[in-house]
Amino acid sequence: MNECMKYLKLFCQVVFFVFITLLTQIGGVVYILVLLLDRKLNIKHPVKKVAVFMVLYLMATFLIIPFIAPFFGREKVKNSQIVRPANYMTLVLNRNYVRPDVNHLLERVASDLKGTQVQIHYLDANFPFINKFPLLPHLSHNDGRKIDLSLIYQTPDGHISTEKKSRSGYGVFEEPGPNETNQISTCLSSGYFQYDYPKYLTLGKINKHLKFSEKGTKILVNAILKQPGLEKLFIEPHLKSRLKLNSAKIRYHGCRAVRHDDHIHIQVK
Repeated sequence: MNECMKYLKLFCQVVFFVFITLLTQIGGVVYILVLLLDRKLNIKHPVKKVAVFMVLYLMATFLIIPFIAPFFGREKVKNSQIVRPANYMTLVLNRNYVRPDVNHLLERVASDLKGTQVQIHYLDANFPFINKFPLLPHLSHNDGRKIDLSLIYQTPDGHISTEKKSRSGYGVFEEPGPNETNQISTCLSSGYFQYDYPKYLTLGKINKHLKFSEKGTKILVNAILKQPGLEKLFIEPHLKSRLKLNSAKIRYHGCRAVRHDDHIHIQVK
């Protein structure tokens, strides 16, 4: 019986190590440190173990990683009055790292947006270390060149809002109208079941009174498109048509990805 419990405990430790590493990149390393400390200090109470993990993890995230990441060619997204995280868990989970080129682009876009009430609310970017390390559930956020941005919303009376429509920033879609291209239906009917799975990642829908702002989103997208460092921008085809966007930098992401009518994906050259 004791032998079974030993193997079960080891299995749970391995599962947690893999999970926390895929979620945060650095969490697995911190977890190993906690296990080593536990051997030395014999931290018996599970609450104390969790507390030790959280303290070490937060210290690493906010005090250590930002100084190491530049050696891997990455830095934190630089926040300002106009550039802000849509969800602060992005910062806690270390999913807010980019190459300096991305920060330069965002700074130029923010400068162009002054006086418009439109702000840049970013979602997932990249982890701080190692090209090709997967930032799940994304397929391509693994080299520091990509970042997702929230769509722009407005109040019922037409005022631009700084709020979002889900706690995560993902999963609340601006559906195609009856006379618009419905790429979502095409992809789903072709067997790409994952195409609309972000609907399960909202962490709760909020601000249901807000509406998609065509004017605000178009202002944001046009400010991005004019930047010479931009390589490509993903947005769902029906929104591209609705907003009358014609730039060659706007690409279709394909059915193997997920739908982009809840966020905008940009990447630099």
